[in-house]
Amino acid sequence: MNVHDILINPDEHVRFAAYLDELEHVADPDEVDLVSRILTDRDQTMAQSAVLRHLDRRAANLYPGPGYDGWAQTMAQATIDHPFLTQRLREWLIFRAITLTLPWRPDDLLASSNWLQLKTAAGTNTEAIEILAGAGRTKRIRNTARTGLTHHSK
Repeated sequence: MNVHDILINPDEHVRFAAYLDELEHVADPDEVDLVSRILTDRDQTMAQSAVLRHLDRRAANLYPGPGYDGWAQTMAQATIDHPFLTQRLREWLIFRAITLTLPWRPDDLLASSNWLQLKTAAGTNTEAIEILAGAGRTKRIRNTARTGLTHHSK
């Protein structure tokens, strides 16, 4: 099934599953075009959800390596008109910096979404975990960070 066939299917659940399948198998040179076409779907919530899953899957695989920066810049261009998706890409950059001990700013972490704070609280960067244990946005984030600190101190 090609993207045009997917776009004309009236069932958004069918389109969502088809988009995820297409994204799972897309060749790197075709990724931007596919993401851009998916984001033209009439059901923007569903389309952005499919793309978000793809961004998270790809970022999780790419962030430790040198190919991440170029990929993230390309995806940022493809998602520029979708603030939630561009925010997620920015947060992956923050997560990457924290995890790989690159330069990062505590204020960026504290201003980030619950998703990033919770992901970071469960991570390995003691400085970031300490910040979240004291000032994480939610009780769950603070508790996850405190639990992480007790595991790191053993």
